[in-house]
Amino acid sequence: MSDHILKLDHVGVSFDALKAVDDVTLRVKRGERRAIIGPNGAGKTTLFNAITGVVPATSGRVEFDGRDITRLPPHRRAACGISRTFQITNLFPSLTVEQNMALALCGLTSRKFSLFGASELTDAERSQADRALGLSRLGARAKSLVNELSYGEQRQLEMAMALAPNPRLLLLDEPAAGLSPAERVIVADVIRSLPAEITIVLIEHDIDLVLSLVDWVTCLNNGQFLAEGAPADIRANSDIQDVYLGKARRHA
Repeated sequence: MSDHILKLDHVGVSFDALKAVDDVTLRVKRGERRAIIGPNGAGKTTLFNAITGVVPATSGRVEFDGRDITRLPPHRRAACGISRTFQITNLFPSLTVEQNMALALCGLTSRKFSLFGASELTDAERSQADRALGLSRLGARAKSLVNELSYGEQRQLEMAMALAPNPRLLLLDEPAAGLSPAERVIVADVIRSLPAEITIVLIEHDIDLVLSLVDWVTCLNNGQFLAEGAPADIRANSDIQDVYLGKARRHA
């Protein structure tokens, strides 16, 4: 068994003449906490989309746990053990927390095509939902309507929904975006406390936050690989300071 759960080899994603991701190669180890950073338009979310199948890679190869998944549709990749959150909250505000969890789990089965009883969970699925809510620190809010939650709690719910199927690879797209400082602390603590067997790759613009959460960092710029290294190396990298942190901060 390879030490790497995710391998990207020369992956590209093009939209007509625009190369949103351009020849990116990377390796993510099992259990690793990895960040993908870079300025707006660097191709970070598009790279996530290529990993999860939301958009197809137009070149290169995506391998998960030794299996070529480059051409698999999103639901097949999810069944392999890949889960993700999105930049923008995608919840049902008029339903309760536990109803949102039920829909997330049922959406992974053939019951999503049924109009009757689709949200009824098995005992095993209910246990999965309870575990994910506990990991996301929302167990006490299971009966609450989503529109009664704070924005930070809604982000926690999105993580719970992504955790419910017990993924082996969890992709978090800007989990702290739009949060207050206090909410950021909670979300960061949730991420730190996730089980070690879950490999986590996250996108986050708060550089101080992200460098406190991960073991390894990959920086993209204009869709291309720029540099990677441990958090201390990233802080000291002048190229990254120029394109991501900004030259003004570099000389401040």
